[in-house]
Amino acid sequence: MELSKDLHVKEHESISSRKRSVLKTISWRVVATLTTLGLVYSATGKLEIAGAVAGIEVILKMVLYYAHERVWDKFRF
Repeated sequence: MELSKDLHVKEHESISSRKRSVLKTISWRVVATLTTLGLVYSATGKLEIAGAVAGIEVILKMVLYYAHERVWDKFRF
């Protein structure tokens, strides 16, 4: 009975860890993308260019951050 409970707890922790990673990814991307948008706009003065760069950046870096977070989650220090 105890083993079954331990396995259930580990499974729940794994799911919670993945949800946490997704939420962290999204919140960080909002901050980082707004920063990119502001920097590119201040450098170019063109909202169209800033929006295009931010649009590409948000998707690419969200995927890369999630992968990075999951790799780090495999290591215990």
